[in-house]
Amino acid sequence: MSPPSTHDAAFQNLAQILSAGYQNNEVLEIEILPPGLGPLLQDGHSVGITKKYLVQAFVTARRNFFGALKGKSLDGPEHENSTSPPGHGNYASDELLLVSTEIILLFDCEHLTACNWRKRRLAASILRHDLADSDKGRIWSLIDVLSKELSLIKTFLCSPLHRHTKSPTLWNYRLWLLTHLMRLQRLPQGQLDKLSHVSREVIPGILNDELAIVLRAGELHPRNYYAFTYLREVIGVASGTGDGGQDASTLLAESMIQKALQWCIAHPADISGWAFTEFLLARIPQYQIRSDAVRQVIQFALDIGWEGESLWIFVYSASIDLEGNCLAKDERRASQWDALPEPPLPRIRSNGGWKVWLDWARAVWAAGPAVN
Repeated sequence: MSPPSTHDAAFQNLAQILSAGYQNNEVLEIEILPPGLGPLLQDGHSVGITKKYLVQAFVTARRNFFGALKGKSLDGPEHENSTSPPGHGNYASDELLLVSTEIILLFDCEHLTACNWRKRRLAASILRHDLADSDKGRIWSLIDVLSKELSLIKTFLCSPLHRHTKSPTLWNYRLWLLTHLMRLQRLPQGQLDKLSHVSREVIPGILNDELAIVLRAGELHPRNYYAFTYLREVIGVASGTGDGGQDASTLLAESMIQKALQWCIAHPADISGWAFTEFLLARIPQYQIRSDAVRQVIQFALDIGWEGESLWIFVYSASIDLEGNCLAKDERRASQWDALPEPPLPRIRSNGGWKVWLDWARAVWAAGPAVN
């Protein structure tokens, strides 16, 4: 028997790693190696592959995928016309299609045909697991299927790959997956039984996990509007899963605001992060939380002499509904700011907008040492 071709060997080696990670519900970190290394290295959850080796694996994966869709042989004559619709029929064919689409999406994150095949496969699984059924085993089986797919997409979105972190196809697919996962909490209480913790604990936990994913994607690809837009939509979906009482969007925003704010302070030039943080503040009615957030950002900017437009646009927009003297009332800073010859804060609704804030900050810096 002749040895497998280079392309087939690349496919088999990469497929083994991806299949193991998928079945174990693991999140991998995949990066492209320079030509001198590899061609394929693995250390725990870290995987490195050269571009050439990935192309070779992709060629075989694409042939397998489209061959199966057309009902052609996968491994030999005995498999001719054996492929069934996604989620049904020949198990080996389904598994090969699964790993083939993983490799295709690793190479080309905007491959709609591969992504849609996985989506249709899961949609069929969801239909088979009737949510009106009281069988909790079936519900947990569905959760497991969705969780594995979410881990795979997280692998793509959080790996240092060139295009994946800003892929609208992957972000939209992840939103579809999460929407179906969070639908479980809407089941009648009698059906949930031990699953009732989904709405009280799991949903906020899911949102904070998604925040961590988005912030990681924002680090890998600055000004990642795709990622932050996705998170806005997730909050909208999750807001409909509350058990009553305080508005769900407020609770979710409060649980995320400090992490988002700290990320923005660490990346002050990223306007997409500031815009998302302002989005969160707009959903928090507590005046003290909003004013404290603005104070924190202004203090940071004064301490390091930051003049970047993104930060000051946030300060201007987030302070529109605050009292003009709210920051001066802060006892930790009021005495230093009041010592300035000019009023400590600009007119919030001035026609100058964010530039008025920056001019004020420059006056603070010119008047003496940084405010601490």
